[in-house]
Amino acid sequence: QVQLVESGGGSVQAGDSLRLSCTASGPTLSRAAMGWFRQAPGKQREFVAAINWAANSLGYGDSVKGRFTISRSGTKTTVYLQMNNLKIEDTALYYCAADPTTSNYASDYRRYQYWGQGTQVTVSS
Repeated sequence: QVQLVESGGGSVQAGDSLRLSCTASGPTLSRAAMGWFRQAPGKQREFVAAINWAANSLGYGDSVKGRFTISRSGTKTTVYLQMNNLKIEDTALYYCAADPTTSNYASDYRRYQYWGQGTQVTVSS
C-alpha cells in the first residue's frame, strides 16, 4: 500500500525557518519523482519544489527560489523541504506527492498519482 506522510509544519513568524519531511512507503515508490505543493484557502494548488529519483535534478516555484531547498535521503524514501526566510504569503497547507511513473520530476500537480494528507504552515508577522 502506497503511503506518504508529511510532518514538520507549524506556526512561525516571518523570517523564521521550518523543515518539512515526507516519508514514502510502498513498492511502487522506489524510483519515484517527488514533489511539494501547497494550497492556501481560496487559491489554486501551487508548485513549490520537486526532485528526481537520483536527487540530481531539482526544480522550484518562482515564489520560493532562493529560500526553499528540497533534498532527498540516501535511501530515497524521505524528502525534505527546508524553508528559510518564511513570508506571510507562504502560509498554506503543504502536500507531498509522488510520481512513480518516472524518475524525472514535474511541476504539474496532475502528473503526481500519490499524495500525503498535508501539513499546515502558518506564518505570521
